[in-house]
Amino acid sequence: MKRRSVQFTLYFSGLAGMALLWTGVGVQAQEAGPDADVLPKILADPAIRSANPLPDFSFAGYEFGIGAIPDIDDVILVDEYGAKANDGRDDSKAIQAALAEAHSRKGPVRVQFGKGRYILSEILWLEKSGVVLSGMGMGKGGTELYMPRPLNQIDDGGALDEVRQYLEENDKYERQKSANLEVLFSEYSWSGGFIWSRVPGGRHATYLESMDRPAEIVADILSGEQFGRTVTVSDPSGFTVGDVLKINWHNRAGPNGPLIKSLYGDTDLKIGSRHWESPERPLVQQPTRIEAIDGKQLTIADPLLHDIGPDLPAYFAKWQHLANVGVQDLALVFPPNPNFGHHNEAGFNGIYFTGIHNGWIRNIRIANSDSGILTDDLANVTIRNVITDGGHKAHYSVHVGNVHNVLVERLQVYNPTVHALSFNTKSTRSVYTDSTVWTTPTLDQHAGANHQNLYDDVTVHVTPNRKAEDGMPLYDLYRAGGAGYWQPGHGRFNTTWNLNVIVSGEIAPGDPVTILAGSEGPDARIVGMHGNRPIRLTHSPDPYVEMHNREVEAAPSLYAFQLLKRKRGGGEPSAR
Repeated sequence: MKRRSVQFTLYFSGLAGMALLWTGVGVQAQEAGPDADVLPKILADPAIRSANPLPDFSFAGYEFGIGAIPDIDDVILVDEYGAKANDGRDDSKAIQAALAEAHSRKGPVRVQFGKGRYILSEILWLEKSGVVLSGMGMGKGGTELYMPRPLNQIDDGGALDEVRQYLEENDKYERQKSANLEVLFSEYSWSGGFIWSRVPGGRHATYLESMDRPAEIVADILSGEQFGRTVTVSDPSGFTVGDVLKINWHNRAGPNGPLIKSLYGDTDLKIGSRHWESPERPLVQQPTRIEAIDGKQLTIADPLLHDIGPDLPAYFAKWQHLANVGVQDLALVFPPNPNFGHHNEAGFNGIYFTGIHNGWIRNIRIANSDSGILTDDLANVTIRNVITDGGHKAHYSVHVGNVHNVLVERLQVYNPTVHALSFNTKSTRSVYTDSTVWTTPTLDQHAGANHQNLYDDVTVHVTPNRKAEDGMPLYDLYRAGGAGYWQPGHGRFNTTWNLNVIVSGEIAPGDPVTILAGSEGPDARIVGMHGNRPIRLTHSPDPYVEMHNREVEAAPSLYAFQLLKRKRGGGEPSAR
């Protein structure tokens, strides 16, 4: 497949009942019929579905999308350890004492705040399975954690020393001659938070190869089929039903190896050197759970990201992680603070969630942050009902990086951001759904072998700030970061589904806008991009496009559609 920049133009008037379908030779308009609830052909037509596969995204979220987040009855009140809301005094030591008690108890425990403002100037470490940090709500009458100082004024006990050394050794400097600026990247640009989960002694973000630890291999995998859930192993003796392990794929075959082809297909896109220069590190990892054992055949909890066989080997490895860790019903508030620029953040970061399988963050408001929520080394985490706001320009709102099966739903982004909704390095089969970005939106596919991710039923409010070559107003919605050594922008099957583009100004009703996706990845799927103005999509390389300028009424959320289908045992759900 040759790389091309392809433009799709469809106007509401005259073609309201048409759907766009990308084929190998271009764009075709096809009759959708009078039924407004018709499914997209990528779901309904077996031939098109076979030629243009969609991953099953419904396994994202807590307990693989099926189980309910638990309520925790064992409660520790922070006020009983000396914390007192609204008294203007720092509460850090008292909160840490309550957390220490929680870590000493057996079983799940909820550390509970009262109403009002608590002042925090230390990191709150969550280092035990079953610990939940909980307030009374994120709004009026709820709980506010106020953090007057950034992380660069707080001792992290050396937790980010590896990142700091990596930045030094790799000459990671922000250099702007016109601003007389030359400063080392901030370690808080994509790491760290005032609420920070980790396995004690764990290593959830790997930077320096000199610090790599050998994988604890459970068994080699002999065979498995992409999107299937059964694998054959060399020796089943080390497995127990319920084990949560990682499947690791390495690229030991160089720039043209079979894993590269599985990631990117037949493409002439430039593949960055990080894909092959560290062959002893897994390039793709899939945390999963063993559901059944039948001799050498194992059933896993979610579909395989890639084939496994003699040409594409993989193995099961142990994974150090926590489980059932949660943060809920809190407002995290920082003072108004200067914006020192991209990669120069002081560390006004809310939550750094790392090293967890089956966890959650829900009902959280974060104000004036450098980054609201950062992630690393997670699987099956639900991030639900989060608001980020304030006048400070954030690096990330809710970041999804080096994770698998993470679900972000009902996120509202009111503050300006560099990367609003970000699928970052090594993010796989994760989802943003039912979310809205109200200002400076970006769908940031941040390179780094991220693949099989989904923007689902997302609304963005844009004001075009550029012109296309023909003078049409343009907004670079898919503007993305990511270093050249990790390009392309994403791997196969990243999907944008039922995206609603609300133009807030600059364009009269009925006039078109160009949405730019200038440096993406192969085999993207864009279904149901629509808005309050006719949209021309300029996307490079060429994606599969269907129902352009038309809402997907029959399946507004692909995630919900696939989840309902799975709950019904694989049968087709009704349109609603």
